[in-house]
Amino acid sequence: MAGSSKKIVAKTRRVLGLFGDFDQAFEVIAGIRRYQVPGLTVDDVTLKSPIEHPEIEDVLGERPTDIPKFAFWGGLFGLVFGFLFLAGAQANFLVQPQGGKPVITIPSNVVLAYEMMILFGVLSTLAGFIIGGRLMRKSSGLYDTAITVDQIGIVIEVTDKQYQPLTELFKKHNVIEMHEEALS
Repeated sequence: MAGSSKKIVAKTRRVLGLFGDFDQAFEVIAGIRRYQVPGLTVDDVTLKSPIEHPEIEDVLGERPTDIPKFAFWGGLFGLVFGFLFLAGAQANFLVQPQGGKPVITIPSNVVLAYEMMILFGVLSTLAGFIIGGRLMRKSSGLYDTAITVDQIGIVIEVTDKQYQPLTELFKKHNVIEMHEEALS
């Protein structure tokens, strides 16, 4: 079997660098994009900021999201489940001869199945947001309260080889403070 196998190296520490302005933080991200830290990409970067910055997508690139998939599959499930649930309830509930009337009425079931589609679509969108935003995970202990006031934080998980070039890149762009924690 000919081919190259890529060795996966486990990340050993998480580093948080605090910066006073966005230009310095964006320069660090641009340095990572220029491969000044071997093996790191912008996908490894998490930016923490006290305010929203629309230009962040230009710097970090667009991040993938699965929320539309959650909404689609939740809506589809709601539509199918809603129709089958209503039809099953109507077919099993005191079925008596109706004199030519249908036991399962399609027009009223379409409206109710549509409403079930909306309900399950919204609920699965909410679930997708919680799962995709990692809101229910145990948060790391690596955080600084200065981020909520006026500083910008860059969090990156690195290996031992990547640690030294990353700290040099941080210092080159005037990092105010650095914190780190060991990963298990």
